[in-house]
Amino acid sequence: MKSLVAYYSRTNITKKLAEDIAKNAGADIEEIKPKNDYDGKLGYVRAGKDAISEKIIDLQDLKYDPADYDMVYIGTPVWVSKAANPIISYMKINEGKLNNVKFFTTAGSSGFESTFEQMEKYSSKPVKKIGLTTKEVKKGEYSLEGFTD
Repeated sequence: MKSLVAYYSRTNITKKLAEDIAKNAGADIEEIKPKNDYDGKLGYVRAGKDAISEKIIDLQDLKYDPADYDMVYIGTPVWVSKAANPIISYMKINEGKLNNVKFFTTAGSSGFESTFEQMEKYSSKPVKKIGLTTKEVKKGEYSLEGFTD
């Protein structure tokens, strides 16, 4: 089965998890990058504002077409109980191409379920989903068994 891991990460927590998933699944990996970044304190504030409004933003060019894959893993940090705008934008751009998906999220402590519900609006229902805290990812306190097979 040909797999793709598509993710956005502002602080590299989701990136670490995405890399682990790609390694375990033998998948290609695509980092979703917005044209205007969310770095620093001002970016953090803009990220929260954009997440609340579910604003669709411009992304940098993508390397992979998710339609070419049997499984697409989609990963995002949780921003105010929502998915990060770069991921929502990615999912909107690829509407109709995301039919076999697995979702993964990272958060300080909560907001997983509302984020998954929001993501489902832009794709099919996920085959599986996993939500991990920043602490769990940083310490490697998680297993991908059953998620990446």
